[in-house]
Amino acid sequence: MASVEDFKTIVEMYDKLTKLNLDSERFVMMRKVDKKFTGIKFTEFRESIRNFANGLASLGIKRGDMVGIVAENRPEWSYSDLAILSIGAVDVPMYPSSTASTIEYILNDSGCKAVVVSNKLQLSKVQKIKDNVKSLKYIIIMNETDAGDGILAMNEVMEEGKDFARSNPNFLDEEISKAKPEELCTLIYTSGTTGEPKGVMLTHNNFVTNIRAAKQCISIGETDIFLSFLPLSHSFERMAGYYTALSSGGMICYAESIDTVAENMLEIKPTIMTSVPRLFERIHAKVMKNVDASPPKKQKIFYWAIETGKKYQESKKKKKLSPFLAAKYKLADILVFKKIKARTGGRLRFFVSGGAALPQNIGEFFDALGIIIVEGYGLTESSPVITCNRLDDYKFGTVGKPIPGVEVKIAGDGEIFARGPNIMKGYYNNKKATEEAVDKDGWLHTGDIGEFDKQGFIRITDRKKHLFKTSSGKYIAPQPLEDIFTRSKFIDQFVLIGDNKTYLSALITPDFEALKEYADSHNIPYSKVDELTKSTEIYQIIEKDIATLQRNLANYERIRKFIILEKPFSIEGGELTPTLKVKRKLVEERYADLINGMYEK
Repeated sequence: MASVEDFKTIVEMYDKLTKLNLDSERFVMMRKVDKKFTGIKFTEFRESIRNFANGLASLGIKRGDMVGIVAENRPEWSYSDLAILSIGAVDVPMYPSSTASTIEYILNDSGCKAVVVSNKLQLSKVQKIKDNVKSLKYIIIMNETDAGDGILAMNEVMEEGKDFARSNPNFLDEEISKAKPEELCTLIYTSGTTGEPKGVMLTHNNFVTNIRAAKQCISIGETDIFLSFLPLSHSFERMAGYYTALSSGGMICYAESIDTVAENMLEIKPTIMTSVPRLFERIHAKVMKNVDASPPKKQKIFYWAIETGKKYQESKKKKKLSPFLAAKYKLADILVFKKIKARTGGRLRFFVSGGAALPQNIGEFFDALGIIIVEGYGLTESSPVITCNRLDDYKFGTVGKPIPGVEVKIAGDGEIFARGPNIMKGYYNNKKATEEAVDKDGWLHTGDIGEFDKQGFIRITDRKKHLFKTSSGKYIAPQPLEDIFTRSKFIDQFVLIGDNKTYLSALITPDFEALKEYADSHNIPYSKVDELTKSTEIYQIIEKDIATLQRNLANYERIRKFIILEKPFSIEGGELTPTLKVKRKLVEERYADLINGMYEK
């Protein structure tokens, strides 16, 4: 399989790549069909895209038109994306977890002429609101069996495309050649942790320059296999796990769902995976749970191995590796690390982490095992990468150094500013918000607070909007404190409260599995696991963990009171964004009575 380096638009990249690999026996993508991973060759990939592109043209979709995509990760997502772009139209991806009202808002704001949905569930959302979207002319569904009643099946549109191509043989190639770097490629709506979603306008050049810079920082090649599970509607997965993977000649395999990632890793044996920190935290928690349940002798070996791994990696970085330490590490690998690495499929080269801050201890843990997590940083508005750690130049607790072509500076109040060819064109139909986000000199105001360290690595301390002040006048950055408390094996999610309050408190969603184990081993009675959130003994064990974890914190940073919630925050419940960030404002509003109760005298 050959990769492609010289391209100016996403369409040119896909077109050149598929032409180069038409005779290749390798698969460009894999997905599960009838409980078995099945491959898609370049010929099928190219034909599907071209047929669908011509089919869209036959419906009257033309250059500059907006077309929505509401689907889970699957090959048809890519077919839709590349077909829409091939005819000069602009795609508007939406999260499959989006509600009908969010879809309605985005379709109306962007003026979508058509929308491509994956299945009956996504179709039902669009059908609920289609009469409220005057611009919407066509609804196309990927699952053929769910079509009917004025709903077009994707296969049906592809068949129309074949007829259209026979009558217009040069149309598609002419449209592809018309694509310009500065043209709008996509509208990605921000997840809206505050207010209504805004449509981020990203051009072909925004993506292409980001892909090139990423490939200069991290080596990706034709033998790499990606396991894709983060939503393609998010700029991080789209740029890193899809466009960059594709241009490098790598193979993309689609996980069945976020719940099957562990199982799919064993089946696919990926070499690279993009993820959010939540996955690494879950793997770490599972490993530690197994360690805690092991006999003392095995625990001792495990902790010796981790300590050896940390020393080994540190010495390797400093280029002061002794033969004795190398031999110890080899033994640690045989006794401990190989078994853990086997759970990722056994041939993982590295993980790429984004979307949220990676806790330093998690990065160091995986590094000790011999699995590097390359953490980067960026926003949808920056296509998305601004900085990243490199495989040979990384530091946990930081988001790395600026990528080639991108400038970064720290403003007087600590806010991170970025400038470069990856910065968005602006927010769609929102001049005021665009001027607030990007100043007249082209600097994107990220809204993140951070600092450069002596080696040039950037450390992010918090979101500017998340900083709050206690009634005693002390400024608090919640994220670093929240990271400290989620180290407790009993705490899953932790939301710090304290804006204009006399002291800090917290809302906690527990690790129910850990609570259940503790209750069973200490004979604490319960009929349903959520009853344990009311148990005095459970409260006391979490209180004890919090006391230990905050021992080295300043008085004003310490938690005085907390409440254990009966259920976790979720995307479906509306408390989390699709990239698993807590919607702090909504959570504070939803649990206002409980919060106020912690401050009553």
